[in-house]
Amino acid sequence: MSTQTMAITTRKGWTLMQQHKHRPVARRLASIALVATWAGLLASCGNSQMTTGSIPDDYRTRHPIVLAEGQSALDVPVASGDIRLSTGLKDMVRGFAQKFVASPAGVIQIQVPHGSYNAGAASTLAGDVRRTLNEAGIRQQRILMSSYAASPSGDAAPIRLSFVTTKAMTSQCGNWPEDLSDNTYANKNWYNFGCASQNNLAAQIANPSDLIAPRAMTPIDAVQRAKVISTYRGESTGSDSGTTITINGN
Repeated sequence: MSTQTMAITTRKGWTLMQQHKHRPVARRLASIALVATWAGLLASCGNSQMTTGSIPDDYRTRHPIVLAEGQSALDVPVASGDIRLSTGLKDMVRGFAQKFVASPAGVIQIQVPHGSYNAGAASTLAGDVRRTLNEAGIRQQRILMSSYAASPSGDAAPIRLSFVTTKAMTSQCGNWPEDLSDNTYANKNWYNFGCASQNNLAAQIANPSDLIAPRAMTPIDAVQRAKVISTYRGESTGSDSGTTITINGN
């Protein structure tokens, strides 16, 4: 009886010792498993960010403003009974002439319609357009006259002024490569988002080269600088009968 008890006691003692001996190993295994689980989760998050980051979500990336060769054009409406340019049309032509002078373009083109019912009036007004361009400072050598075929029926064909130069432009709007309802849970803007704003910004840029590098600084205005410094110091000068009065001055 005592032998069995000793055996049981010995077996229990050995079991307890074995459990106590292997308990640190189990803890280490549990820690390694936990670290591996967290590493897997972090890796999955990293892959998700890389996949999402590869999709251009910024509208400035989808619709970038670039410098390219483009045509600037102006259509001058002409009725079949017109014999001269109105004051408003002359001002419009002068404004387009100023735009041409400010550009690096070398030639401006006047395209006169032929074959339309207002072709005779357009031919007459083309002379006024040319003289208006001359008055705006454009020499005869830089004006190119040409014609284009117009339909004899339909709307009156205009006189078209145009020149080719470098312009700021972006992609054409109205592209819908996917349905808007397919990506509602991603909380992202659609492909055409921001396209109109980019086109408007490109159209408002007076000098496209400003997108490449800043302009050089203009000379300072010494008179204006002295005036600003005097105002900052609290000085005020005025003349009364040839006398200069200085207030708060030394």
